[in-house]
Formats: sequence, C-alpha cells, structure tokens
Amino acid sequence: MSLVNQLIAAIFAVLIGLVSGTLYIMSESSRSILQDQLESHAQDSATHLGLYLGPFMAEDDSATVETAVNAIFDSGFYQRIIVTNAEQGILFEKSTPPEISSDIPQWFQEMVQITPPSMYREVTYQWRQVGKIYVQSSADYAYEKLWKGAQDSIILFVSLSIVCLLAISTLIRYLLRPLNKVEAQALALSEKRYIEQEKLPGTRELRRVVEAMNRMVRQVKGMFEEQARNIEDLRRNAYQDSLTGLSNQRATEAQLAERLDYRKDFGKGTLFNIHLINLQQINQQIGMDKTNNLLKHIASLLEELSRQADQGVLGRITGADFVLLTNHTDSDQLKLKLEKVDQESRKLLGQLTNTEISQPIIGIGSCECSDVSNSSQLLSEARIASDEASKEQILWKQYNNENNNTAQPQQSDWKQHVANAINQRKIFLQVQSVFSKRPSSMPIQDEIFARILDRDNKPASAGEFINLVKELGLMAEMDRAVIELALQKVNKAACPLTINLSHESLNNSDFLSWVAAQFKGIDVSGKVIFELDETSVLNNIDQITQFRKTLKTLGIGFGVDHFGVHPSGFSYLYSVQPDFVKIDGSLIREIDQNAEDRFFVSSLISVAHSLGIKAYAEHVERETQLQLLSTLEVDGSQGYLHGSPKALD
Repeated sequence: MSLVNQLIAAIFAVLIGLVSGTLYIMSESSRSILQDQLESHAQDSATHLGLYLGPFMAEDDSATVETAVNAIFDSGFYQRIIVTNAEQGILFEKSTPPEISSDIPQWFQEMVQITPPSMYREVTYQWRQVGKIYVQSSADYAYEKLWKGAQDSIILFVSLSIVCLLAISTLIRYLLRPLNKVEAQALALSEKRYIEQEKLPGTRELRRVVEAMNRMVRQVKGMFEEQARNIEDLRRNAYQDSLTGLSNQRATEAQLAERLDYRKDFGKGTLFNIHLINLQQINQQIGMDKTNNLLKHIASLLEELSRQADQGVLGRITGADFVLLTNHTDSDQLKLKLEKVDQESRKLLGQLTNTEISQPIIGIGSCECSDVSNSSQLLSEARIASDEASKEQILWKQYNNENNNTAQPQQSDWKQHVANAINQRKIFLQVQSVFSKRPSSMPIQDEIFARILDRDNKPASAGEFINLVKELGLMAEMDRAVIELALQKVNKAACPLTINLSHESLNNSDFLSWVAAQFKGIDVSGKVIFELDETSVLNNIDQITQFRKTLKTLGIGFGVDHFGVHPSGFSYLYSVQPDFVKIDGSLIREIDQNAEDRFFVSSLISVAHSLGIKAYAEHVERETQLQLLSTLEVDGSQGYLHGSPKALD
C-alpha cells in the first residue's frame, strides 16, 4: 500500500474512532434524557389518574377505573398501568408487550437498552389513602427517537467523511508529490539514470528529503563520470598517441590484426602508410611547436578521410608515419582525396616557413588487402611503397605485388550469385557460443555469423562477399534475411540467438518498423538478441535509443560488439543501457602478457558492472587468457578456445 493510501486509511480510522465515540456519547446522553422523560411521563400520568380516580377508588368502583385506564392506555404511550385499593388489592391492571417498530434494527435495540421505570402515586380521598396507581411508560417512542437521531448522525458522518477524504486525499497527494519524484529518482538511479528535481517543495521535511536525494544523485553521477574519466585517461595513455590523439603504434597494430587476421570480415580495401618527409629537417627549421601543429593538422585531415570509410583503422605508428585502413578501392577517388591532404599540409607548412612549397611533403604508400591478407605483411608492403614515393618525390606509390593482381574473370557471376543468395534467402548460418564464467561454463548465447555458399558449396568468409553486398546496397536486406532464417530456428535453439546488425539497417527508415512487424505477436523473450558494433552505436545514438525502446517492448535483448576501442569513449552506455558488451578482441589478444591491457579491461568490466551491464570477452584463444579473465570477473567469453563456429542446426 502506498504512503498516501496508508495516510488516508489512518485518517479514516481516526475519523471512525472519533465518530463512533461521539455517537456512543450522544446515544448514551440521549438515552439518559429519554429515560428521564419516560420516568417523568409515567409519574405525571400516575398523578393525573390519581386525582381523577380517587373517588371511584374509595368506592372500589372497578368499572369506572377500568374505563378511565382504557381511555388513557389506548394513546399508546404506556406499557403497564395497575390500580390497587387501600388493601393492595388490584382494582384493575392493563399491560401490553412493547411493540418496537420493525424499522429499528435488532442490533441497535441490543446495543441500546432502554428499560422504562415503573412509577407509582399514592391516591388519597377525603384525607384517607384509598390506593395506589402504578404506571410504566412504553419504550417504543424512545427507540424511534434514538434510531432517527443515529440515522441522521450516520448520514451526516458519511457525507462529511466522503468530502473530507476527497479533500484530504487531494491535499496529501499534492503535498507528497515530491516523494513520487523521489521514488522516480531512486528507480532511475538503480537504472543508472541521473535525474534531479529542480523545483523544491515548500514543506521543510520534504524539501530536506529532495535536497538529500539530489545530492546523492549528483554524487553518484560524479563518481561514474570520474571513473569514466580515469579509464579514458588510462586508454589515452596506453592506446593513444599523445600528440595527435590517434591510436598509437601498439593499438593500431592490434586493431589491424583484429580486423584482418582474426575477424576477416573487412573485405577488400586499401592500407596506406603516410610518411611526413624530412620530419627532422622540418623540426629544425620551424621548431618543435610548429612541427607538432603540422602533425596535428595532417592527423585531422586523415581523420576526416577515415570517417568516410566503413569501420576503418587510423593510427600513428612512428613520429613521421601514419597508417590508414579504408574499404575504398577506387584509385582515382583515393588519389583526389590524398592530393587534398598533401595540398592542405603543404599550404600550412608554407605558412609556417613563409615559403612556397611545390613538392609533396608526404610520401604515401598503399597496398590492396583482402580476406586472406596478413596485417604484418600489409604494413611492411605499405611502408616499402611510401619509402619509394618519398625517394622519387612523388605523392603516391602503389605496392606492386603480382599475387594481388590475379584476374577475376568471373567477378560479375559471383556478384550475381551473392545477390541471388540474399534475395532468395539462401544464406548459411553459423554460430559461435558465448560461455558463462567458470565453474558452470554453460552457453549463454549463440552469435550468428552469416555466410554465403561459394560455387563449391562451401561457406565463404565474410571478407569474400561483404564488399559486394555493400556495393549492391543489400546490407539491410541481408540483415532481414538473417532475422527471418533465425526465427525459423529460435524455438529449437539451446540458448538465445544473437543477430549482428549493420549500420546500414539502422539508417534504413523502414527497418525498425519492419522489425516491430516481424516480431509482433511472437513470444521471443529471452530467445533473440540484437548486437551492434560500437562504432555504429556511437554514430547513431538517437536511432539506437529509439531502437532499444522498441526491442524492450518486444522482449528482445541488445548488446554492443567490439566494445572499448572507439576513441569517443563509452559514455553512451549511460543513455543506451545495453544488456551486455563484448570487449573487443584487440584488447583481449595479449591480456595475459600485457599489464596495461589487463588493467584497462578490468576497468571496462567495472564500468559495465557499475551500470548493471554484463561484460563478455571476445576472441579468447588460450587457457591463460580465460583464467585471467575469470579473476577479472568477466561474465562470459567467446573464442576458438571454446570451439570454432559451427552450423546452426
């Protein structure tokens, strides 16, 4: 029962007690008065009868006595009248049982006992006593008066009680409205949402409660923000270049290895090594501060170029070298964009040196990558090409690898094959389980990997067809196909099925409504989970927030994949509130060998747990990794240590 209802019930109970006591006192007072009236009435009647019947009683004229008594008895106000002579002989006696109206409840008669007294009068005639007259009034009249008074009091009480309760209820609800907001604050705080009441109540006690709650909300919010800042500082120190803010060499190489060596879902693309020519000479010529500004400017231009790519990788690996992985392969477009980077850089350097610079100041080496590429080899090839470009004083040099120039005469056939597979829902589904932490080590969920069967009827890796799917504009359609196929398997699955969505689906205006219609009327609570890459979440916060609300109404879970590597941090967790996050494999790869990775992953797990979000680790391949993750209180793990992906049966 709510506080308001308890207060109303307490007030009502007090009112009942007060009215009951008042009714009892009034009833007792009225009963006493009526009792006195009955006594007086009986005494007066005995006196009047005695004055009239004295002569007849002296002569023992019972007939006249009877006539007179009957006349007065028939008025209905008497229960008994007895007339005796001087020797106490009864001249006449008349009585009738009390006839109480049927309108008066029996319980009221039993609660209020009225016993009319029997009064008498000694009758004298000519100075001698001739007898006595006994009169007892009837209680009918008294009961009727008492019951009518009680009815009027009860009706008045009920009417006033209803009016009072409505008024008191409205008043209490108005006065305690701040407590409802305090309750909402507490619930929001449990969900890691921080709400403050701006309008303070006028009541002193409630004002203090609201002020205390506001202070607690600010303190908890400050603690979370401080924790986030500390972890962000740690991430910058461990994984970011201090000058440009880009990923440092270690983080860049780890992310490249994650995308190209492990996940193999990047598809075809281009890896660039951008080298600032004669960095040491420029530093001596214009000074360290201006040189740093030049490097920052180049980094910002490359960031803009990187944002145009789908999940690209950008980092600074040495003082003069930057690495950029992009999915763009059109050489003409790439050349135009890189020429713009060089022009802007030369313009700035010219302003810093007050000279006009006509030659390129950066040497760019590139090499093509595919699903079979090795990240270390690609870095080496791009570095060789950039060195050659710098020596030849040209802007861009493509690494010439005969192995990468294999002709693909059947490319158009493969493109048609991919399109048909998606449109005809001929997609092969594989799953890899996420296992709970020890000692139970039970599957928590099965993450679905979409595969297209090649001409030999074998599952092709994502890198072999993902670029074609994007080129054909079928990413959202492919997500729809995977959802439809997964729904056919969901009721027989041993654990929830996790479906990865692309950012193209989120940007598709019809996709959210399609999902709502697809799952309408289907009970999939605890059976289906949607998962999004952290970059997609950060680039579509508004759509994700709305999508998250829709999924909650449908009973569908939601998680963030590749968590912890985006330079924008993880403050989005506060608004998105996913059910779980999967820590990116680049942070897990060397966790059992690198203290910085261990501490950072531990901090990420703490942040997730502080928000009530589960934390899973991706790409666990060694027992030592799993043991360490268990000590860090990770909630689950996924990787080849538990088994390779298998067909969704």
